[in-house]
Amino acid sequence: MTVLEETTGEPAGEPTDARGRVAELHEIRAQAVAGPSEKATEAQHAKGKLTARERIELLLDPGSFQEVEQLRRHRATGFGLEAKKPYSDGVITGWGTVEGRTVFVYAHDFRIFGGALGEAHATKIHKIMDMAIAAGAPLVSLNDGAGARIQEGVSALAGYGGIFQRNTKASGVIPQISVMLGPCAGGAAYSPALTDFVFMVRETSQMFITGPDVVKAVTGEEITQNGLGGADVHAETSGVCHFAYDDEETCIAEVRYLLSLLPQNNRENPPRVDSSDPADRRSDVLLDLVPADGNRPYDMTKVIEEIVDDGEYLEVHERWARNIICALARLDGQVVGIIANQPQVLAGVLDIEASEKAARFVQMCDAFNVPIVTFLDVPGFLPGVDQEHGGIIRHGAKLLYAYCNATVPRISLILRKAYGGAYIVMDSQSIGADLTYAWPTNEIAVMGAEGAANVIFRRQIADAEDPEAMRQKMVKEYKAELMHPYYAAERGLVDDVIDPAETREVLVKSLAMLQSKHADLPSRKHGNPPQ
Repeated sequence: MTVLEETTGEPAGEPTDARGRVAELHEIRAQAVAGPSEKATEAQHAKGKLTARERIELLLDPGSFQEVEQLRRHRATGFGLEAKKPYSDGVITGWGTVEGRTVFVYAHDFRIFGGALGEAHATKIHKIMDMAIAAGAPLVSLNDGAGARIQEGVSALAGYGGIFQRNTKASGVIPQISVMLGPCAGGAAYSPALTDFVFMVRETSQMFITGPDVVKAVTGEEITQNGLGGADVHAETSGVCHFAYDDEETCIAEVRYLLSLLPQNNRENPPRVDSSDPADRRSDVLLDLVPADGNRPYDMTKVIEEIVDDGEYLEVHERWARNIICALARLDGQVVGIIANQPQVLAGVLDIEASEKAARFVQMCDAFNVPIVTFLDVPGFLPGVDQEHGGIIRHGAKLLYAYCNATVPRISLILRKAYGGAYIVMDSQSIGADLTYAWPTNEIAVMGAEGAANVIFRRQIADAEDPEAMRQKMVKEYKAELMHPYYAAERGLVDDVIDPAETREVLVKSLAMLQSKHADLPSRKHGNPPQ
C-alpha cells in the first residue's frame, strides 16, 4: 500500500520516475511532521502543552534543526501494534544550534503511544546520545512520556537501561539537561536524575517512581499527581528539580540561557562575552549591605548582584536548601560558579540539604571548567538530633570532598563569620583554595566568642563575684586575642584583607591570573566519595 492509499484510502499507482519518488518522499515527510491527527494535536494543546516539534522550534535557532530517523517505525507485533506503525515511533531526535552552537535534542511526542518508550523509540534515543557524546555537544531531552511501552515488555525496559548507561557515560563529558514537560513515571524518572540539570513546568509536569494509585494501594495515602511529584514539590522539598516555571515558553527560554553559560564539553571553557560593566567598578554600597554585627541578617543575593556583571545571575536550586546559594554568573565576561551562605535563612548554616546542593554544584563546575567563587558567612553546621541521625557527617563530607577534588580556579571570600568545621569545608585555603580574601568585618574562629569564652574561662566565670561581668570581659579578651580581622592574615591563612568596595576588581584580576591554572589529580580509576 502506498502512502497515498494509507492516508486517503484512495488507490494510487507506484511512482515510475525520480520526480514521482521525490513527491512520494515529501508526502511521507509531511505525514511524519503532521503527526497522528489534528485531533491528537488539539488534545495536547487542550492540556496546556505544546507538541514535540513546537518545543524543538522554541529551543533551537530558527531553521537549524536537522532530524535523524524521522521515518523510523516499530517492528513489534501483538496487542494491535502491527496495525499501528506511525512514523517517528513517538520520539523526535536530531540536532540544531542554540546561539550558533551545536546542541543535540530528543523530544517525546505524547500524541503517539502517549510518548511511551518501545524498542525502536529507545534505539533512536540511544543513537542521538551516542552522536552527542562523539560530537562533544550538549544534549537536551524534552520529556513528555508515559514510561515503558507495556505492549513491548522487557524490550522497553532494556531500552531504558541503554539510556541510563549513556547518561552515565556522558556525565561530566557533555552538559545534559532534562526538561520535564509532562508525566514522567517509573524508570523514566531515573534518566533525568542522572543528568546535570532538571527543568519542570508547574501543573503539567510530574516525576515519581510510583504514581498516586500505587501509593494508595500500598500505603493507603491519597495524593494527587502534582502533590506527589509536581514541579513545586521537587523544587522545594525533594531537590530533584533545579528550575521550575509557570509555562513551557519561559522554561525553554531559560534552557537556552543556561546553555549560553556552559561549554560544549569538558575539553572547552564556557563561552566568554564582552562585558560593558567595568572590571574595576567600585561597589561602595557593599559597605552598607553587610552589617558588621554578625547577628544581623542580610540578603546575600544583593551582594552577588552588586559584584557580578550587570547584576545578572542564574540561581540553581533557588527554592531548595535556601540557606546556601548556588549560581552561575559572569565576572568581566567570564562565567563563574558562585557558592554563598545565605544569612537570611537559618543564619546561613550548613545542614544536610545545603551540603548536598553545594557539593553537586561544585562537581558540575569542576567538570565543565567553571571557576568557583565562594562567599563565606557561616556560623557552623546546624546542630540537632535530626541532623546527626540524618547523617550530617557524611553529607557534609560530600561538600568537603567536592571542594578538595576540584581543580578549577577557586577563590574564597570571607565576608563576616567563618566558624569551625564549616569554615574549613567552605573552600578554605587549607583544603586547596587558590586565593583567599577577607573583608575587614571577618571573624574566623573555632566558634563564636561567647561560646569560646564559656568553654575556656568556665572556672573564672563561675568563681567571679559577678559572673556575667566576668563573662563579658572574657568574651572581649577572646575577640581581641583570636578573632580580630587580621589574625588569619598574619598567619598566612588569608591572602589579603580587602576593601569591600574593591571586591569586584580583586576577583576579576584574580580570575585573570588563574585562567591558565593546570592541576592534575593522582592517577586512579575514580574516587570513592562519601554517600
